[in-house]
Amino acid sequence: MQMAAAAGMKCWNAGNATKWDKSWPQRGRLMMLMWIILSGSLCLTVDGQMKIPPETVQQWAVSFGKEIAALSARYSGAKLLQKKYKDIEGVVKLEEVDGEELVKKFAEEMEEMLGRKMKSVKRLAEAAEDADLYHDYNETLEFDYYNSMLINSLDEDGNSVPLGGEFPLEANEHFNSLRVNTQLSNIQVPTNVYNRDPDIINGVYMSEALNDVFIDNFQKDPTLTWQYFGSSTGFFRLYPGIQWTPDENGVVTFDCRNRNWYIQAATSPKDVVIVVDVSGSMKGLRMTIAKHTINTILDTLGENDFVNIIAYSDYVRYVEPCFKGTLVQADLDNREHFKLLVEELHVKGEGKVKNALKESFKILNEAAALGQGSLCNQAIMLVTDGAMEDFQDVFEALNWPERRVRVFTYLIGREMTFAENVKWIACNNKGYYTHVSTLADVQENVMEYLHVLSRPMVINHDHDIIWTEAYMDSVLPNTEKLFNTQAESLLLMTSVAMPVFSKKKETLSHGILLGVVGTDVALRELMRLAPRYKLGAHGYVYLITNNGYILSHPDLRPLYKEGKKLKPKPNYNSVDLSEVEWEDTEEKLRTAMVKGETGTLSLDVRATVDKGTRAMFLKNDYFHTVINETPFSLGIVLTQGYGQYIFIGNVSVEEGLHDLLTPDLTIANEWTYCETDIDPAHRKLSQLEAVVQYLTGKELDLECDMQLLQQTLFDAVVTAPMEAYWTALMLNTSGMDDGVETVFLGTRSGLMRLQRYAGTEKRVAKSFLTSADKENMFTLDHFPVWYRRAAEYPAGQFLYYMPRRETRVGRIVIATTAVTVTVGKKTAIAGAIGVQMTLEVLESRFWAITTQPNDTDCSDVEGICPLRCGSADIECFVIDNNGFVLISKQRNNAGRFFGEIDGSVMTTLIRMGMFKRVSLFDYQAMCKMNSHSVSSARPLLSPFYGLASALKWFLSNFLLFLLEFNICGFWHTEHFADAKPSFSVSSAHKKKGDILQPCDTEYPSFVHEPSVKETNSIIKCGRCQKMFVVQQIPESNLLMLVVQADCDCSRQYGPITMEPKEVKYNASVKCDRMRSQKIRRRPESCHAYHPQENAYDCGRASFISLSVSLFFISLSFSAIVS
Repeated sequence: MQMAAAAGMKCWNAGNATKWDKSWPQRGRLMMLMWIILSGSLCLTVDGQMKIPPETVQQWAVSFGKEIAALSARYSGAKLLQKKYKDIEGVVKLEEVDGEELVKKFAEEMEEMLGRKMKSVKRLAEAAEDADLYHDYNETLEFDYYNSMLINSLDEDGNSVPLGGEFPLEANEHFNSLRVNTQLSNIQVPTNVYNRDPDIINGVYMSEALNDVFIDNFQKDPTLTWQYFGSSTGFFRLYPGIQWTPDENGVVTFDCRNRNWYIQAATSPKDVVIVVDVSGSMKGLRMTIAKHTINTILDTLGENDFVNIIAYSDYVRYVEPCFKGTLVQADLDNREHFKLLVEELHVKGEGKVKNALKESFKILNEAAALGQGSLCNQAIMLVTDGAMEDFQDVFEALNWPERRVRVFTYLIGREMTFAENVKWIACNNKGYYTHVSTLADVQENVMEYLHVLSRPMVINHDHDIIWTEAYMDSVLPNTEKLFNTQAESLLLMTSVAMPVFSKKKETLSHGILLGVVGTDVALRELMRLAPRYKLGAHGYVYLITNNGYILSHPDLRPLYKEGKKLKPKPNYNSVDLSEVEWEDTEEKLRTAMVKGETGTLSLDVRATVDKGTRAMFLKNDYFHTVINETPFSLGIVLTQGYGQYIFIGNVSVEEGLHDLLTPDLTIANEWTYCETDIDPAHRKLSQLEAVVQYLTGKELDLECDMQLLQQTLFDAVVTAPMEAYWTALMLNTSGMDDGVETVFLGTRSGLMRLQRYAGTEKRVAKSFLTSADKENMFTLDHFPVWYRRAAEYPAGQFLYYMPRRETRVGRIVIATTAVTVTVGKKTAIAGAIGVQMTLEVLESRFWAITTQPNDTDCSDVEGICPLRCGSADIECFVIDNNGFVLISKQRNNAGRFFGEIDGSVMTTLIRMGMFKRVSLFDYQAMCKMNSHSVSSARPLLSPFYGLASALKWFLSNFLLFLLEFNICGFWHTEHFADAKPSFSVSSAHKKKGDILQPCDTEYPSFVHEPSVKETNSIIKCGRCQKMFVVQQIPESNLLMLVVQADCDCSRQYGPITMEPKEVKYNASVKCDRMRSQKIRRRPESCHAYHPQENAYDCGRASFISLSVSLFFISLSFSAIVS
């Protein structure tokens, strides 16, 4: 092998010096002498570089490769397993997976399942409307109901509190093991709603009729989860009944009317322009109420709606200049963005509403003309403390006589001087007027506009069924437990809902919305209808909405960690398909799916395992179709190569059962071999227990996947000899190596066998392959990491890796290899087999092999001989094909990326083509806010300002407390919990640098180029030069790396890290991205107009009173300290 930089150079040999010719002139002798000295010094330099003989490193690599291959093969029994599958190749069938047929079948099953949910909701809507039709409103009605906050509560005398009473609860696996009552529903009422209000009592009494329908629905479809009725008056009837838990302040802030399922069912899609007055008169509390009003309006919008916000005083401005003149989709991202901008609004100047209204009509008219926005309802929301101008001509010119744009007005503050003007605007534009004088008024008053928009639909009795986007239920008591125990991509759910109308003839023209009924569908239940075994190691299923947003995808990560707590990301349910399948650069896949088309597409993708740290290059085939009667589209992904084929074997039930009932065998408990959720008696059965019960004839009424059962039985028979092989090894204690802890195998059918060679007390990896070790188990979400990695590596060769630091305890290594079945020219993966051991098992062999004895024959070796990895001037490493260190003299280097340890060598390896840098992107990342975005503040050194700020904070909060004080709660304290402010003052003091926000990041992964098996080089580092030799370790994914240790190159070469870097966009690009309108499919129905609508019911005022003198005294104090 040639050495770079001095290969073949011959140095001057002093012992064989040429004889001097005495006749040479003196000058010639001097020149010769100088040449000799120079050559000698050059020779010394080259000798200093050529310390590491490549031949020696190659011998070490070969020896080490043989040792670890023999070790892995012996303890895993991989050759025996491959032989067993080879023996059955003549009796199995190998079939190509038909993606088109598969996606069609999955879609039909999902359509059937979702259809059952829709039928249940229709039955609830019919029952609720009938109950209301025959109920006569009674102002003095007395009725005790089960209040979910008060059930099973006793007073000081041991008696049930009013609206409490005994309400039996029992833990139920079907409802996430919550304690529920499946015989009764109960009622939740928000803290700000009086729970004995006549409207509440009448509505609760009327909706008692739903109890029987809830139970009947659940019996007809045992896969149903929560069923509910959300009333327009604010109460929420939930089945099965539960104990509702307040927050730490004793408050229940949940209001069903704020939920997306309620809002979407109650109204058609809408374009909304919010116009806010920021003139000088809006200073102080008025601006606080106005901001809260805007935020509440934003909360009522969904991804089928479009919005913009305009602020006005002397002039008109957009709160987001980038959105000038357009409407943007009201997805979670944009709504949160608007909220941040609204918080920064400041008051100044005189309020001139006329130009703001003109600009609003201009936006809405242009959107309609260009076919943009929702193309349905249009509305202007005017938030102001008064309107003094003559604005009638604006409406005459731009909105009358059709009144296509509704105008809703919110009069802010105590002042009533301009109330008539503000009300006139709403009443003459088919809108609604409300007077919002306190923060406590905001919620109820904002909700009024929804009821107005629902009128055309109600009058026409159009019962549109809606499906929501994906969302995470953060209301239930065990939410945090679910965050920690379930795959992130399967935490979300969708809801199907339908509006409930009054059918009474006398109120028909008023279009009275009684409420909304609905039920939840956990997306993990939909995913169960697409069995993992049909998709292969890298295959997966995903769902998107009509807007292109992800409902379910294995790469969806809706949570992030704040401290020790897992929390939903601000934009968790508006992640676009193009942000997950980002290799689809032309968005062909997204466009076809959003349009509801059926088709196929092939893409070369950079997939990752181990949380993005390891890249794999796959060729994926995408198959997609629409799910009828829903706004959803379904896609499945199959990987070309091994993933294209599935083999089918056949054994008798008796033979299979015998080998299934062995202690070393388990099956994937998250998969559905048999449906255990239909009959309550089956819910306590594990999947293995259910399979055995079915196959033995004890539970023949179980619904089972016969193809999966047959394959599982076949795999059980073929893999059965492994138990005897492993047991024989374990019994031979004298021949066992310390540190070999667990051997395991898995098959495509989700079957696993494992043997613990070491007892629990001796094992380093105590959690490996336990139920908590999700990454290494078959789950609903994925195949195990060791299976997926083995599937992309040549069968029969072991792949070695250390699990990520955060997923392991101790220094452990996993060796895994694929097992295949070949019929003709077709090959399918039958499974994977491996062994888990401590790192010391490999280290002891490595250090023994890499230490040459003193009597080594060094006659033909150039460089250091004998060579020892333990010597001070040599550093030796074993790294894997992604550049992660397994073995190093520095024990804490194990598991680290080599580029962090030696940037000079890693840089050279990349430059020489031995490693390839792969750029990966994360469009779901969370980054810290830039510190420069923090607004400047007064110096904290001033004690006066510090005292003034504290006094101002106290007075303003005391004032808000007085303004939010609800007189109704004073008279009915037994029914009210303490009020909770709708915003957090303390959050304002949180440093922006500590706040995480959604961002895009780019990060590298590194992959060894297998065609480059060996290399060496010299790195120039200032006054010294560093040599290294790299050699591939045969029959493995490992490399041996020997580096000269006495030359520090850290000044010239910094470390190479895998840390993600935020992708920064300049203002122009950022604006273009925010404004861009991706292709979407609009909902089919729209209800914006009905000729019989009664538009005269257009507003009311707030009548909660407050001491005016107290208000001005408090305000004066606030003004003094500011």
